[in-house]
Amino acid sequence: MKVFVVNCGSSSIKYQLFDMTDESVLAKGVVERVGSADALLEHTAKGMTTKQQVVAPDHSAGMKLIFDVLVDAQLGVLKSISEIDGIGHRVLHGGEKINQPCLIDDNVRDVIRENFLLGPLHNPANLMGIDAAIAAMPNVPNVAVFDTGFFATLPPHAFRYAVPSAWYTKYHVRRYGFHGTSHRYVTRKAAELLGKHAGEVNLITVHLGNGCSMTAVANGKAVDHSMGLTPLEGLMMGTRSGDIDPAVLFHMHSVGKLTLAQLDAALNKQSGLLGVSGVSNDMRDCLAAADGGNENAALALRMYIYRIAKYVGSYYTILPSCDAVVLTGGVGENSVAVRSWILQSLARLGVKGDEKRNGQTVRGKAGPVTTDDSTLPVWVVPTNEELMIARDTMVLVKGE
Repeated sequence: MKVFVVNCGSSSIKYQLFDMTDESVLAKGVVERVGSADALLEHTAKGMTTKQQVVAPDHSAGMKLIFDVLVDAQLGVLKSISEIDGIGHRVLHGGEKINQPCLIDDNVRDVIRENFLLGPLHNPANLMGIDAAIAAMPNVPNVAVFDTGFFATLPPHAFRYAVPSAWYTKYHVRRYGFHGTSHRYVTRKAAELLGKHAGEVNLITVHLGNGCSMTAVANGKAVDHSMGLTPLEGLMMGTRSGDIDPAVLFHMHSVGKLTLAQLDAALNKQSGLLGVSGVSNDMRDCLAAADGGNENAALALRMYIYRIAKYVGSYYTILPSCDAVVLTGGVGENSVAVRSWILQSLARLGVKGDEKRNGQTVRGKAGPVTTDDSTLPVWVVPTNEELMIARDTMVLVKGE
């Protein structure tokens, strides 16, 4: 069975084609700058990566380009696109109506549209990708996998905010959570690695990339999460501020004369590592700057680690027990230095870092980065959101 996985942004289409008999990736790539005059297709298959400028005025055109390259005599891996049995779509927001992967029909499309306000950058693009896929292959089942779905198990005392109740009942203001497909994948994978049933494992999963989030998992289910109504809440991130006193906004509007649009841009695009370091939102650049004596970069790193330690400590107290802390995402999987600081910051919880293991666990490797006698194990588990979507798609298409 072959499953095509799509992740549509407002001006991009990322894709992977899986052979689900062994879960191998047959091809992957991205169409960038959709809608512009200089669109670019990057395609990897058969051990080769090619890049070419293309004409992609919209997502439908971009999708056709992808299907064309998949059957290309030299670059392709299919004889016909009819070999594709199902198409899985990453969709950001299902609100409170959809929290499980589902076959896409008019009702599902309506729910995605209803949540444009909660996911203004992603949901419209996700729907464009769905429409483009349906137009290109009208007889192939399409599946939506919602990023918010894993957090449907949060109890009301975790997802509600202490604001007037009407804000929730009328305007749906609550904690929704994001990176859910990643947290769900690493939860299941960590349970497997720890020799536990997925429904029995208790974890603190930590996704560290340009966006950062953390989930408390009790008996395989999410019970708390750091992101909120939007991905802005929680940990310090590449360009997002994370937790902040809401009154800062009133203050900066009053004394700094910032508009709502300027405040939005400042907290989402100009804060975090970038805002504090003044160097970059990329962890590698901040590490290099700090090593070179840049005090602002060093401060940014201390703040970043400090926030992670505080969240781990708070989640540790609400779980029935904790089998492991799981690090994932680009930074969590690859930054030996950041992991070392995290291990040191969690010493009070019985974490004993193993520097040799930590140094060897990079580039897609999974494994513990603590000693065997560490009271609280810390593991690195590479995430694979696309594979999670492919698995969900296969289950629904086969009707299992």
